[in-house]
Amino acid sequence: MKTTCDIRTVSIEITDEAAFLEKVRCIARSFNTHIIFFDADKIAGKKHVESALGHAIRAVNENFCISNSFEMEALLYAAGSRQCINGVSFGIHSGHNNSYLCICPPDTEAFEQIRPLVTPVHDDWETISPEKVDVLINLFDITPQELDVTGISRLQELVLERVALLEVYR
Repeated sequence: MKTTCDIRTVSIEITDEAAFLEKVRCIARSFNTHIIFFDADKIAGKKHVESALGHAIRAVNENFCISNSFEMEALLYAAGSRQCINGVSFGIHSGHNNSYLCICPPDTEAFEQIRPLVTPVHDDWETISPEKVDVLINLFDITPQELDVTGISRLQELVLERVALLEVYR
C-alpha cells in the first residue's frame, strides 16, 4: 500500500455511530479507498495526522500491523497505543465531532459521496489552546520534566515522538 492521503477538516453530527460508520465503509468500498476520521480534539495538528497515516502505511507495507485494518492501524498510531480501545477513542463518537477526514488514496468521487455527511471547517486547528495542552499532556503521558526540557512550544513534537515510539514497542 503505497499511497498519499487527502486530509480535510470537517465537523460532523453523529446520532448513530454504527449507521454512520456503515455508510462510510460502504463509500470506501465503492471507491476502493480508506476513509478515516481522527478526533481533532485529541490531535496535535495536521502533522500528527500525517505521522499516524505514514506509520500505518509503512506497517501495512512491511506487514507488521497490530490491527486487522488500515483504519484501526492509523488510529492506533494517532493514539500512540497498541490497545484498540485507545485507538477507537481517537475516532468518531456520538454527538458533535471536529474531525480530520482522511481519504487514502485520495478520491474526489469518494469525497463527493461523503460530503453530505460532513460540514467542511476552515478553523485554525494548528494552534493548541491551553485546554488542549492539558488534554494532550494527559493522553500522551507527557511528564513535567519533558516539558521543562523542551518547553510547551514543542508539545506537538513530544506527541509525534509518542506516535513514532509505537513502532519501537511492538
